[in-house]
Amino acid sequence: GKPDFTLKKFKIAVFIDSEFWHGKNWEIRKYDHKTNQEFWINKIERNIQRDMEVNEYLLKNGWKVIRFWGKDIEKNIHICIKEFEQIVNEIKRKNIN
Repeated sequence: GKPDFTLKKFKIAVFIDSEFWHGKNWEIRKYDHKTNQEFWINKIERNIQRDMEVNEYLLKNGWKVIRFWGKDIEKNIHICIKEFEQIVNEIKRKNIN
């Protein structure tokens, strides 16, 4: 539930979520587990729920939450950086006005 890094000055919390542990495409992939399926479904669904709770808490406290999938960073880091920069610049503009 803790961000991978923050920019406290701009109240930005950044999470880099692994596809497995945070349930990317979960409704499609949830039955991919061949052993101990009940355990894994419960575990990952709780992680998904916790992510939503953390997002809600941070948003209510004035933070901007950014979440990237780990593979997106590996394959498309320039897109992730651009998204991050856009958010920082947007917050800077709001702080000036």
